[in-house]
Amino acid sequence: MEKYTQYRDRSTGISPFMPHKTPTSTTSLILHAFIFAFRLPLFLFYSAVYFLLLTHLPLPVFARKLLLWGLLGIPGIWWVDLQLDGVKRGSLSQQPPNRVPHPGSVIAAQFTSPVDAIYLAAIFDPVFTVSYPGTTKVRQVSLLSAILLALGPVLLHAPHTSAGHNPHKLVSLRRVVEQNRHRAVVVFPECSTTNGKGILPFSPSLLSAPQDAPIFPVSLRYTPQDITTPVPGAYFSFLWNLLSRPTHLIRVRIAEAVTNRDINSDDDDDYFGAGEEKPTPEQYRVLDRVGEALARLGRNKRVGLTLKDKAAFIEAWSKNGKR
Repeated sequence: MEKYTQYRDRSTGISPFMPHKTPTSTTSLILHAFIFAFRLPLFLFYSAVYFLLLTHLPLPVFARKLLLWGLLGIPGIWWVDLQLDGVKRGSLSQQPPNRVPHPGSVIAAQFTSPVDAIYLAAIFDPVFTVSYPGTTKVRQVSLLSAILLALGPVLLHAPHTSAGHNPHKLVSLRRVVEQNRHRAVVVFPECSTTNGKGILPFSPSLLSAPQDAPIFPVSLRYTPQDITTPVPGAYFSFLWNLLSRPTHLIRVRIAEAVTNRDINSDDDDDYFGAGEEKPTPEQYRVLDRVGEALARLGRNKRVGLTLKDKAAFIEAWSKNGKR
């Protein structure tokens, strides 16, 4: 749309905040309505039982993963195309365990949909974190919070904390990894969702990961793409797009891991804010390697648009009646 051209990346022409719309005929719309009406009560009931009851029980890991696959199965997410970057198809089983995310490693995932967190939990059973622009600190959150984050407002700054008081439990990524050695840790370095067409500039949160912790860039793309949620608060449209279609495809690509071994990250409480030290060129190169890997895996490009641009787009989108 011409009125949103200012929110299109100038160098690539990509609009990462525009929601996807899949054309439908009248016949298919009626069919989708029947599918939606059948699935919605089942999906809501299953989600409520899992997040209000089962998630608080000391279930074994395989049981949690099985239950989450049930949650993915209700909307028809059965077909997953998983591939390791640089590995031939059919040889995944021959790869060593350290070639994929594992306990003690970090997953740097592209952020486009609430399904991202559910799928990552069903495969890797990780710990989830929230990143913020301008700081290496993160906040550890539950799976449900990570899901809702994909539909939440744009956060331009980390929550304010006073001296000696940290109500939001902002800590370094290193601390999260060390306290959860038996699990992988997920970071969404873009800090907010896109429509999957571009990679936003990263938070420096990945720079506070342990120097020996492998950082795996992981790209998740969906077909149809309309289950991405670049616009906050689109709960109904997300549920409609998720539950009204017979099936969805997830295309997952995992790149080789990078580490912070070559940079100085000894300061556990490093904060890149106003008046503080900026990341070094070596540190930027680590973020660049992860960003380039995500762009290559997702077959898209990195963009220069920031969360401030997204916040401005959301304001314009809301004023124009979301049309």
